[in-house]
Amino acid sequence: MRDVVFARSDAWIPSVIRSDGELRLMLAAGADANHEPRTFTFPISEAHLAVIRADLGRHLLLWSALLPLGDAAGIQGRLDEDAAVALLDPVLLSPPEDVDALFRRIRSDSSRLVAHGADIDLLERGRVCEAMRAATEGADEKRAQEHHANLRRAERGVVLGPLDAGLLRFTGQYVHGATIPRRLPDAVDPALLPQVMRVIATAEQACAGMRIGLDPRRGNRTTDRRDWDRMTAAVDDAVRRAYPELVDDAVRTVSFLMCSEAADRARSAPVEDDEEAAESTKAALSFTDDKGGEKTWVRGGPRGASAEFWAFVADRSASDNEVFTIEDEELGEGIQLHFYADSIARITTVRHQAGADPQYQVEYRLVDGIGGYRKLVRAFVRGGCAALDQHGPWMSDVAEFERARRRRDAR
Repeated sequence: MRDVVFARSDAWIPSVIRSDGELRLMLAAGADANHEPRTFTFPISEAHLAVIRADLGRHLLLWSALLPLGDAAGIQGRLDEDAAVALLDPVLLSPPEDVDALFRRIRSDSSRLVAHGADIDLLERGRVCEAMRAATEGADEKRAQEHHANLRRAERGVVLGPLDAGLLRFTGQYVHGATIPRRLPDAVDPALLPQVMRVIATAEQACAGMRIGLDPRRGNRTTDRRDWDRMTAAVDDAVRRAYPELVDDAVRTVSFLMCSEAADRARSAPVEDDEEAAESTKAALSFTDDKGGEKTWVRGGPRGASAEFWAFVADRSASDNEVFTIEDEELGEGIQLHFYADSIARITTVRHQAGADPQYQVEYRLVDGIGGYRKLVRAFVRGGCAALDQHGPWMSDVAEFERARRRRDAR
């Protein structure tokens, strides 16, 4: 038989129950194999219950001291009941100075104290009893999360100034640096917001006209890493020159915001390649991949040849499917893209007699990222292999090409 003797409004704070006539403290701590909190109980006295009822601060301090014991029990171990009982008198019945000294020696979960209103400055100075004078039964989890984030920064030697903090709050990255940044002006102190917006304006000016394209080699929504890095470098450089006092975290959150917004624009843009201004001279082209996929493009359709080809790549490309071909069967020419090697081959028919196997000329070229591939694909769909002459050098000797590829990879 179990009866609740005392509980606070926040159900996570340990409660006092009476089980088989014995007073016990019941708390949720640690986690089981399903990541659900485990529940533990251990005996307490009437004197302990009296303090728990009357003194919220002491009650919360006891909770923070007990939580590490729950973590130590693991997913199925027993609570160290002796250690739990040994905390009762020192935390609940000792003078404040002794409680402060105790908390300098033991492990405790300060996040619970911060969430329930503890004075952070006093807490960090080891004056835990005084810090809990401002305690509340209700928890502010955001306050605890921000405090934890500041502790992580302190471990890296990072101390935020007001403008640094304002920028991180503006982008929503104050607590979690991996969060996708967005513009949250209401999260910033109104007095600080104009300074924050000046930094953002500096970043916007630095990347004006720059874009982050998609990289269809990695699917339909993946962005070009090189474009992202170029924009990051441009924004970082401009912001650091204009605001040298900003910490790295603040500068990074601004460049992350600019790049994320540019990437979103790329993902929502029409599929048609906006650089394909000239119509293809080809009547029809066939696209194939290394896994038997095939698609035919015919002039006059809803999309240009380049856009249609890159849509085919985005749909079909994978770690084991990195060779794609564009072929003009009528003229007997084509290009083959080798994404795994950052290279391309152009293939032209040099002799094709009836009854005999055709003979081809194959030439190779190194390619500089997705931007280089896009340029070569556009040139081919506009003017065939002849249009690729100006985009050399092309190498017909395979051994020479492999040496060039190794030299590039070594760099």
